[in-house]
Amino acid sequence: MYRPQIIFEDNHLLVINKLAGELAQRDDEGEASILEFYKEYLKKKYNKTGNVYLGLPHRLDRPTSGVLVLAKTSKAMTRLSQLFQLRELKKTYLAVVANRPEPESGTLKHYLRKNPKQNKSYPLNQGAKGAKEARLSYQLLASSDRYHLVSVDLHTGRHHQIRCQLSLIACPIKGDLKYGSPRSNPDGSLHLHAYEISLEHPVKKEEMTFRAPLPNETIWNVFREYL
Repeated sequence: MYRPQIIFEDNHLLVINKLAGELAQRDDEGEASILEFYKEYLKKKYNKTGNVYLGLPHRLDRPTSGVLVLAKTSKAMTRLSQLFQLRELKKTYLAVVANRPEPESGTLKHYLRKNPKQNKSYPLNQGAKGAKEARLSYQLLASSDRYHLVSVDLHTGRHHQIRCQLSLIACPIKGDLKYGSPRSNPDGSLHLHAYEISLEHPVKKEEMTFRAPLPNETIWNVFREYL
């Protein structure tokens, strides 16, 4: 039975740890998402009648795990949507890659365009039609005998940005067949985890940081001690 993965909750926010494989929002095929699950969770917890409001100001790809911020009120949703749209927050991801990044830290800047039919992003020259600037900073944190742990701070929020940009420096994420990994993970997940979000509380105006624990998985467990 699925258990709620709650990191933080108050009257305005519900912050959860999305597991790899879970849909953040119902898709075109009508498959249930965690948004529906947590609406039902709130309804039961607070004995609410009728519909429960729960807003989704940002998303994570289905195979990606990590911290996801949900809004319990429309007021919080409006403010959170602004924060994410204007990038007035800090998002840090962790990625496991097979190749050691060279140099070990840096800032990547590319121009990407999404191909909706393939659900994939491609690099283009600056000024090309539909190309949007994508920027991130990365840092090598640790290495094992086969893999490397990299932290990524996003400066823009483009489609598949981390996956595409790391592949462009020959560091595809483990399990990411679409962007150059030699094989997929058995469970369809990626070794990409939304580790931390720092933002201003939409109502209290306090600076808050939310962190999602790493998945309990062999390779993630190797790197757990370095965080």
